[in-house]
Amino acid sequence: MGNLFTRLKNTIAADFHEILDNKEQKNPIALLNQYLRQCEVEVEKVRKLVERQYSLKDQFTREYREARTLADKRKHQAEIAKEAGENELYEFALQEQISYEERAVRLQEALRNASQHLVELEKKYEEMKHKLKDMHIKRMELMGRENIARANHRMNQVLESNSYSNKAYTSFEDMESYLDRLEHQVNSSYHRNTIDARIAQLEKDMKNEETHSIS
Repeated sequence: MGNLFTRLKNTIAADFHEILDNKEQKNPIALLNQYLRQCEVEVEKVRKLVERQYSLKDQFTREYREARTLADKRKHQAEIAKEAGENELYEFALQEQISYEERAVRLQEALRNASQHLVELEKKYEEMKHKLKDMHIKRMELMGRENIARANHRMNQVLESNSYSNKAYTSFEDMESYLDRLEHQVNSSYHRNTIDARIAQLEKDMKNEETHSIS
């Protein structure tokens, strides 16, 4: 039975990794974005833990100071009760002093541990933020490389006339040929119209000269 579950687990893991591999091949940047979002979620969780640890440290600090203050207060009251001969009141104040001092010691240790854990959490949190930032920069670098690769691929397709031989004006060579033909047509029309205009002007000038000669 154990071997069956092991094989089943391995099969499921293999299928999962195959799905990831296929997804990575189709759109690696999308998969990277998914990983980054998961990392951001983890960093946010740690940030909340750090904030909670700060809060716990503040609470331990307040509780410790309060216990220490009450212990000192009961100590002073016990001394007064002892001097006044109030044994019952003295015993009560002394017991209270001991209880508060024991609590203060316990809270002081808890505060020390909380402070130490806070330092460790802050260190890990900063490391995670740096790693996340590095991953974002790496993603930008990869996106830049992918963009250049895609741009070069598209440009090569456009520049290579054989890739688009059956499509009109889809390459720069076709477009240049079209522009050459268009320029030739425009120039021909321009020259033709210019010649027509010049001949017409010459005819008009000649008629004017004949008219002046007869006169």
